[in-house]
Amino acid sequence: MARVRVLDKNASETTALTAVKEVRTALARVGVDYERWDLSRVSETAPSEDVLAAYQDEIDCMKQLGGYTTADVIDVTPDTPGLDAMLARFDKEHTHSEDEVRFILCGRGIFFLHVGDHPVVSVEVTAGDWIRIPRGTRHWFTLCSERQIRAIRWFQQTSGWTPEYTGSGVDQGYEPLCFGPAFLGQRATVSIDL
Repeated sequence: MARVRVLDKNASETTALTAVKEVRTALARVGVDYERWDLSRVSETAPSEDVLAAYQDEIDCMKQLGGYTTADVIDVTPDTPGLDAMLARFDKEHTHSEDEVRFILCGRGIFFLHVGDHPVVSVEVTAGDWIRIPRGTRHWFTLCSERQIRAIRWFQQTSGWTPEYTGSGVDQGYEPLCFGPAFLGQRATVSIDL
């Protein structure tokens, strides 16, 4: 489940919250939508077409609600060709001209959100987490140490997300700190002081 922290340059934490509702509320404060979805419909290794068929109702609902035109399944492993270059496209602060929406099927990664005057918020997403980062939100993303993630992604434009870099350099002040496997499967933890 998601683990959310508000970070400063020293990566200090504030009050920890542990319920999904609290994660949702904390992220809503910075304009990000979060939900937990059922993972029991398909196995982690199911073919992409089976995954899309299993979640067709949710995919269609999201298309209707958010104006998304397409959805796909992305599979990233340490053996993915060009992985370092792919990650380098998104590990610097940027925005998109459309929402970034993902439902994590397995693996984990970390988003850093830099919204308005709020402190930077890190969101470690794991299997079962659904997240929507609205267009124009300053953020960056990287994988955790396992360098693996599988997710359904929704797109409003068929060309996909194009990063529009801010050039702020704020991303240089934060290390991609993912929590060890011991945290996987535990209740979501949120540290926030907005």
